[in-house]
Parts: sequence; C-alpha cells; structure tokens
Amino acid sequence: MSLLFSPLQLKNIRLKNRIVVSPMCQYSAKDGFANDWHLVHLGSRAIGGAALVIQEATAVSPEGRISPGDLGIWKDEHISVLKRITGFIHANGSIAGIQLAHAGRKASSTAPWEGGEKISKAAGGWDSLAPSPIAFQPSQDTPTALEIEGLKKIRADFKAAVIRAIDAGYKVLEIHAAHGYLIHEFFSPLSNQRTDQYGGSFENRIRFMLEILETVQQVWPKENPLFVRISATDWAEGGWTGEESVKLSSILKNKGVDVIDCSSGGLSAQQQIPVAAGYQVPFAEQIRKETGILTAAVGLITEARQAEEILQQGKADLIVMARELLRDPYFPLRAAATLDQEVKWPLQYERAKPRKRS
Repeated sequence: MSLLFSPLQLKNIRLKNRIVVSPMCQYSAKDGFANDWHLVHLGSRAIGGAALVIQEATAVSPEGRISPGDLGIWKDEHISVLKRITGFIHANGSIAGIQLAHAGRKASSTAPWEGGEKISKAAGGWDSLAPSPIAFQPSQDTPTALEIEGLKKIRADFKAAVIRAIDAGYKVLEIHAAHGYLIHEFFSPLSNQRTDQYGGSFENRIRFMLEILETVQQVWPKENPLFVRISATDWAEGGWTGEESVKLSSILKNKGVDVIDCSSGGLSAQQQIPVAAGYQVPFAEQIRKETGILTAAVGLITEARQAEEILQQGKADLIVMARELLRDPYFPLRAAATLDQEVKWPLQYERAKPRKRS
C-alpha cells in the first residue's frame, strides 16, 4: 500500500494523505488583506488533492511583514476574507493551516521580482527588529535590537493572531522559526549576540521560541495540531547546527508540538547550501529517529515515487511540497495515478480521471 496516500491522524484532524502544501509567500496582499489571488492559489491546491494546505507566512504585526505584500492577521478586519478561503479549502476535502510569522531583521523588503531589497522609510518602509543590531547584509540598515518590552509585545501579537486564526477557521497552526526570520534569529549565534537571558547559551537562545510556544498554547485548541518550522542548519560556520535542531525538537515534543517541519538556511548571506534533490530530507530523518517526533520533509521533492520512498524508508511522516505544487496544483491527483492509488476526484473534474485498463 502507498504510504503517500495513507491517512494520518493528528490529534482530532485526519489528513487524507501525506501531501502538504508548503507555505509559499505570494507578495500579493494589500495592508495584509487576502484577495482573490490567495483564494484561487490556495483553493486550487485543495481541489488538486493535497491533504493539508498551509497558508503562507502570515504576519502577526505590520512591522513583522517581509514585504508590503505579505498577508497579515494583526487586525480583526483580516478575518472575513481568510474565513472565505478556509471554508473553500474545507469544502473541497483538504485541511486549512496557517503559518504565523515575524520577519525580524529581514522585514521591510521588496517582493523577489522587484529585487528583494530593503525599502527605505522614505519609500514607505519601516524599521526592522532583531535580537541584536546586526544586519542581514552589511549594506543594509542596522535593525533595532529588541528590548524586553518589545519581546512582550511580539508575544502578545502572536497570541492575538492565534485567536483570529481560530475565528478564521484554520485547523492546523505552524509557528515559523526558520529561514532567517525573527525566531530563527534568536537561535543562531550569527544573529544573536545578546548578553541577557535571551543570548549566549543554547538554553537562552531558544528561550524566546519557548515563550512564544507557551503563549500560543494558551489559546490554540489542544485538540488541534501544532507544527513548528525550523531551519535545521544555517549552512554557515558558527551558526545554528543540526545537533541543536535535534535538541530543540526533543524539547518541543515534550512541550506538546506535534510536527517539526524541517527546512534549512535563510539566516546568513554566507550560507553554502549543497542543493540537490531531497537535500533537506536527512534533517527530517535524523530528528524523527533521535526524538520520536513526527517530521515533515521538504526540499526539491518533485516526484511521486521519490516522495513514496522517503516515507517507506521512515525518513519522514509528511511530504511538504512547494515549487512542484506551483508548477502543478494537481500533482496529488497525478501522483495517485503514478502509484496506482484510487483517490476521490472533484466531481467537476471526474470525467478527466484516468481509468484503469482491464
């Protein structure tokens, strides 16, 4: 039997298969508001058969956006359009998830197709925040180091965002602690040179993550799954390591996190990433084997049999796909045919379903 098309029970949520739509920023919102682009983008992946559709990094505050085009959930007015999206996803047999994020020192940037450069205040940008006054690139303005009151505000922003996410109908929540954004910045010695209780030792560098987790768990339903996305390594000398990721994952498991979504990189401009098919899968495998927590594998997974093999070999429990699902929103339907699995198609598309030859 195919593991890729076997269900997975996560608390009170049953995923119909192991294919997850990775959070992928669309840089297409205005003032944080979702629009028809987001409805079609996310909705088409639900129609395409993915079990879980995780919405792009959604900012918990205006200053927490990567770009002016990021989705937001920092005010109640954002909820109604998001509720339309989650309703469509659920009506079409998938589960709606949301990734909550704060961009930290990588905030106030243009969209990738505009160069991804920092936006000056004169051009409508805003001050970026970070654990320490260290810019991502030497040419960029120095971010403002967060004081204790600033950290309290961000925790409160996450809590309020979770309450809105519940109201909007999301059934899975992912905390974004990867890709060089704020929480990840606290993890890495390359970006965190604090001398207070949030810097120095491993225990201090993960403290803010644990505080956010505790804040989120005060309001997120215990019966609903909670994911954390991490960058398992910085791919840079002196940065966050795979061994630290294993240690953190063990702690997160003991504190009630259900799945570690294993990505990597994004923190250092000096990173050296050996990009290849499935290059991040070993992180998911190591964390799964050494801690026992469920893991999600991501990173140039593009073929049905490749995804199936990852699961069959016990390297991960979920397959999180990004670019391949941009190229083909209906990959899950095609993958089922490749693996000779019978899956339900949307009634409107049923006439296009491949038929088995007798």
